[in-house]
Amino acid sequence: MEEYTREPCPWRIVDDCGGAFTMGVIGGGIFQAIKGFRNAPQGLNHRFKGSLISIRTRAPQLGGSFAVWGGLFSMIDCSMVKMRGKEDPWNSITSGALTGAILAARNGPIAMVGSAAMGGILLALIEGAGICITRFASSQFTNVAPVPEEPHR
Repeated sequence: MEEYTREPCPWRIVDDCGGAFTMGVIGGGIFQAIKGFRNAPQGLNHRFKGSLISIRTRAPQLGGSFAVWGGLFSMIDCSMVKMRGKEDPWNSITSGALTGAILAARNGPIAMVGSAAMGGILLALIEGAGICITRFASSQFTNVAPVPEEPHR
């Protein structure tokens, strides 16, 4: 299955890294806004100030973590495309597993295996859902043979 909207491989890494950073900052910002609001002292001014401080301190860190994950995933994915000579869901699944293992390397081999399994399973679910959605959407546009009309009597 060919993805027509993605950048060619060297630029895909930068694109995915930036997209992951953006997703991490926005998602982390929303999460931290709620967390900072709830954990601040009573009073609306204190709560909004606590929310903004929490966003300012934690959202960029979360964005950076997402960017590292996205960049490493894309580098491995591009390497898999180059080595295997084709783009298919197995590249993404393998890339997710290897990314999880590499990022957990500091915690030991058991953590690496667990993170690799989670990364592979997560990417398999995402790829499977994408394939199902694509098949469902394309089945709506298949040509159906017209039903012949009965002759008038």
